[in-house]
Parts: sequence; C-alpha cells; structure tokens
Amino acid sequence: MALLVTNIIWLEQGDPKIEIAERLNISSHQIEEAVLLKRTVDGRRRPPVWHANYKVEVTCNEQDLLGHNIHGVRAYTRRDDARYNGATWKETPRHPWPKGVEPIVVGAGPAGLFAALRLAECGAPVTLLERGGPVEKRHYDVRAFWRHGDLDPHSNVIYGEGGAGAFSDGKIYTRRRDGELGWLFTRLVDFGADPEILKEGWAHLGTDRIRAILPRLRARLLALGTTVRFNTTVTEILKEGNAAVGVQLANGEILRGAPVLMATGHSARDAFAMMIRAGAAATQRPIHVGVRIEHPQKLIDLARYGKAREDLPAASYRLTSNPRDGAREAHTFCMCPGGTIVAASNHPERVVVNGMSYSKRQAFYANSAIVVPVNPADYAGSDPLAGVQFQDAIEEKAFQMGGGEFRAPAQRVDDFLANRGSTELGKVTYPLGVTPSNLHDLFPSFILDGLHAAIRHFDHQIPGFASAEGILVAPESRTTSPVRFERDENYFSTTLPGLMPLGEGAGHAGGIASAALDGFNAAMVLVNKHAPKRA
Repeated sequence: MALLVTNIIWLEQGDPKIEIAERLNISSHQIEEAVLLKRTVDGRRRPPVWHANYKVEVTCNEQDLLGHNIHGVRAYTRRDDARYNGATWKETPRHPWPKGVEPIVVGAGPAGLFAALRLAECGAPVTLLERGGPVEKRHYDVRAFWRHGDLDPHSNVIYGEGGAGAFSDGKIYTRRRDGELGWLFTRLVDFGADPEILKEGWAHLGTDRIRAILPRLRARLLALGTTVRFNTTVTEILKEGNAAVGVQLANGEILRGAPVLMATGHSARDAFAMMIRAGAAATQRPIHVGVRIEHPQKLIDLARYGKAREDLPAASYRLTSNPRDGAREAHTFCMCPGGTIVAASNHPERVVVNGMSYSKRQAFYANSAIVVPVNPADYAGSDPLAGVQFQDAIEEKAFQMGGGEFRAPAQRVDDFLANRGSTELGKVTYPLGVTPSNLHDLFPSFILDGLHAAIRHFDHQIPGFASAEGILVAPESRTTSPVRFERDENYFSTTLPGLMPLGEGAGHAGGIASAALDGFNAAMVLVNKHAPKRA
C-alpha cells in the first residue's frame, strides 16, 4: 500500500527509511520504496531544518498501519501527487486534427504558450501571435530599458515571449492540486527547468532559467507544426455574424481562424479595449496596489532563521495583516529573496515597479510587494476599464514625482511611518534610480492606512521590518488585471462566440502556474470537443 508521511527531517546523507520506519513503528526492511515529494525549510525551529514529505510504499497490512492513527501519516493516492504525474512530451502521440478548426492564440505568455503547446501536441494547426520579440531579442530590449531608460513599447518587461513572468522571480507555486499540474511541471522540466521544482514546496524558476526554457518550448511548438509569429500586434477581432472568426494585424493583414484564444496579459490595455469593441462582456475587477519594500537579505535571514543562513536557502516570507482600527488588510506579494527591484513599465511616462531574482537568489537584498485591496467601488464610474484608469493615474503621478526618465519615488520606512519626506536613501536596487519622496503624496488615504497598519504589524513578525534599513519604492500597481472578461463553462466569451479570454489578462488567473493551467484547460475543451480520442 502507499502512505504519505509528512514532516520527516530531510537527510542529505543517510537512509530516510530509518526515520520513516520509526514513525510507522515498523522495520525499515518493510519499506519497499521512499520517494521524496516535497521539501521545505521549517524556520520555526532553532536551528531551522529541512522538512520533507515522502511517499512510502510498504508491504505491511493497511489496517496495521492506519489503525495506529499516526500523526502525519495518511493513505496516499495518485491524485495527491498531481505535480509529479505528467507524461513527458516524448510520450505524447501526434494525431490528425479535424479540418476547419484552426485556433489562433494571441499572446505568448504562460496561458498562450501552454494552450498552444497542448493543442499542438494533440494535432491542432495552431497560429501563435506575439506583439513582442523572442526572448533572446527581448532580453536586450529589457536591458536597454533598465540601463538607459530606452523603452520599446512592444518589446519590454511586459510584452514578449514568456510574458511578464519572464522577468520576475518565476514563481510557479499554486494552490491548485489537480492532475493538470503534473503536465505543466513535467513540461517545464522537459524544456530545461531544474528537476528540483518537482520537490520544492515553494518552487521557482528564476529569470535566468526562464530565458533558457522558452527557446526550447518554442522549438517544440515549431516541431509540432505551430506557426509562431513575433512582432505581430493584433488590432481588431474579425467577426461574422456574432462570432469571432479571426484577427486583423497592425499592418492590415487578415488572419482567419477560430477559435481566437486571447491571452494578452494583465497590462494589454489596447487588447482590453479591442475585445470590448468586438462585443466581449467585461466587468470591473478588484485589484491590489501598494509598494515594493526592500531590506538587506541578511536582516530577513536573521529574523526567519535566527542565524546566518549558511547552507539554507535565502529566507523568504508571506505576511498578512488584519488590522482592527478600520484600515484595510494588506499582504505581501511576489517576495523575491536575494533579488532586485526592477522597472516594469510598458507605457511611456509611467512608473511601475516589480521584483525579480535569479535562480540561485544570491543578491544582497530581498524585496516584496506590500499591497492593499482596491475595490470597484473605489474606481470612478461604471466603465469596465475604470480600474485601468485608476492604475494609470497613480503610475503617471509616480513618474512626475520621480522627476522623469522612469526614476521611481522612494522613501525610508521610518520616514513613511512618520509621514515625513525622505531626504536621503541608502542603497536601492531599482536600476533606473530613485528620488527621495513622501509617498503620502502618491496614494489615496485608504492605501496609505493599509500600508501603515501592515508595516507595523509585520515588524512584530520580522524584527527590523519597519526600521530605517527598509526602503519603499512605488508603485506596485500591476499585481493583476482590473477587468474580467465573462466566459462560460467552456471558456468562451458569454457574448462573443469563438472568443476564449484566457489567463491573467482576462481576469481568470494570477501567476505563472495558474495562467498556464488556464491555457491548458481551455485547450482541453477544444481537444475534447473536436478530437476526444486524442485527449
């Protein structure tokens, strides 16, 4: 039988069967196999230790084991192991696809890439369109922006192969635990991700690894017959009757094909407007807005581990406040241990910040977003894009406060809590420079109140969090899409047949893994409808 045994101390050397056998009160010889599923650091212990979850195959009678009601031991099924159950691409057969169904995927972020990949694996003649460049070219465009402020409006941190996640920490943690997760993680490993992502509790890829994975994924798409076109912007959705039947490009070219899978990401304002013009129903959606906070990584390590980390990974945190004084709750988001704050603008004269780290997370600083919820009631008017306008107003004001050239307004944490403008700042990793400011001039009061309450609360959990060693850089305003495109149970727009709004930009995902799964699920709707035997 199979059991799941949790909270075993991870042994870099030695036989884990010994401790597992002690937990089960059996002989280690009775354990046929011990497979590590997940490991994570338990920072609550002093000193911190690696803990692991194992899948254990044993020969004992099931009742003999489960009858003991051992804490941290339970029956194990394949579904519990969803992350690890995907077949490799070499095991995926290539099949004919019915004529007349020629999907067009718009956007080569996680949702678009993995929708196209799954469709191509099942034989569909897919056309994948991306307004930005391939990651090799995009890398130089982003570097030119970060070094010199030279923004390419079509190839930048937001637009291009891999989407916004290609220049972030590359976190692929998700609360989803269904079977599709195995397909996603296995594909990532197939294309060059470290196999350790199958085991790490808080798995991440790192920007450097993502840049290596994407060309291999693209090569697989091309080998499967997918048409991949970069530097290709869609400007209109073609309709016949009331249905989407293709797209028009910026150069006037017409591409016919359906369905049209729109996976344009959370910042494609022109794509939002285009879908609404075509008749896709959209509604306002809550967002989160706030700041990036940066500390020396050593401060976080000492707070979480009680010592220098030595052989442990750079310490991280996930924090939530729930103030009782009427302020809104806030939480940390996209924490980047051993990382840097980066410029994430895709529009001229707007400042947007984000966080990034490489796979080894060896930089001297740690950063995280602290964000406060913004509800549709906070927007001005009933326009579906009112949340976009809310974001734009803050980003434009931040550009002015920074003094232009994409410099970001920044403030020491102690100055922020005292509501006094900073006159000098310590080291800040944001590449285009920061301007000492008072962020109280940037945000509305409800965001400021939430940030104040959160920072003070987090200082109790991480001593030094609210100290002068912390620097706030603003604004973190693109955490998610402010609009949701309504769709039915089959992923099609409720008002525009033939259009499938997908991923973060459509308001149906939040992060690399959930967006990729959204693309996968939409693809499987088409596979099950048009070629069910190929699923």
